[in-house]
Amino acid sequence: MASSSSIQKSFKYDVFLSFRGEDTRNNFVGHLYKALEQHGIETYKVDEKIEKGETIDKQLIKSIEDSRFFIIVFSKNYASSSWCLDELVKIMECQKNTEQTAYPVFYDVEPTEVRNQSGAVGEAFTKHEMKEVAGNWREAMKEVADLAG
Repeated sequence: MASSSSIQKSFKYDVFLSFRGEDTRNNFVGHLYKALEQHGIETYKVDEKIEKGETIDKQLIKSIEDSRFFIIVFSKNYASSSWCLDELVKIMECQKNTEQTAYPVFYDVEPTEVRNQSGAVGEAFTKHEMKEVAGNWREAMKEVADLAG
């Protein structure tokens, strides 16, 4: 007999896609989203453009919490978006504390560029250097780059 503590959480979404729209929305992520949906995998993908300077909103945080798996598509400009980096921190928090799992995809960047914030990823990240949350963003990028992609 199973104990009540072994009851698994039910999730609203199977997969949450985290990506930099200008880099991947109309190519890789668009195709990935379509393929997931065609196979009956309930997938969350932000479609609206995010205004610069806006912070991650409650609805998006809830969508992250309600997703079983995360696919994080790192591209050259992913780290230029504070929105993407806030998503990433929340995703990594969820992965550490629950049965959720993150999978990084390295689209036209190397895992070492994400891990060390070097190359194109480092260039994209430079505009955030002075922000108070930059340390949290750096740590989340290092952690996720160490996962199997």
